Amino acid sequence: MRHFHGTYKEVCDRHDPEFYPKFKAWADKYFVISHRNETRGLGGIFFDDLNDREPEKLFEFAKDAVNSVVPAYGPIVEAHKDDPFTEQQKQWQLMRRGRYVEFNLVYDRGTVFGLKTGGRIESILMSLPETARWEYDHHPEPGSPEADIMDAFKHA
Repeated sequence: MRHFHGTYKEVCDRHDPEFYPKFKAWADKYFVISHRNETRGLGGIFFDDLNDREPEKLFEFAKDAVNSVVPAYGPIVEAHKDDPFTEQQKQWQLMRRGRYVEFNLVYDRGTVFGLKTGGRIESILMSLPETARWEYDHHPEPGSPEADIMDAFKHA
């Protein structure tokens, strides 16, 4: 998390030192699954509809942010791509994907807009994971890594 956030703080600071705290707070507020009282994940930045400065400067920032995805996330993937995992961990991953589906279909402004305005359904839903899972009233084992991350999701 430090590497990812550090990378995006550097990107933001190159353009405006107020961007990172503003856009991180925006992400923390936007990516909430209210009906579950938890966040969709941890951290990141979020921005849209920016119009408080010259369009060219905003475009340069947006390009810098997009071009920083691989440097921010790639090392994390590289460090863990060969980690072994259990079937229980795979089931947990599928449940977290289910939370992503819930967020996108219920709260994501772009998805909701597309669905309500007759957009191309397949194009809209294409961003959803191919597989996901839900379990009724699931609670991770106390003290497990899953319980720890759920605590963070609920108290972010």
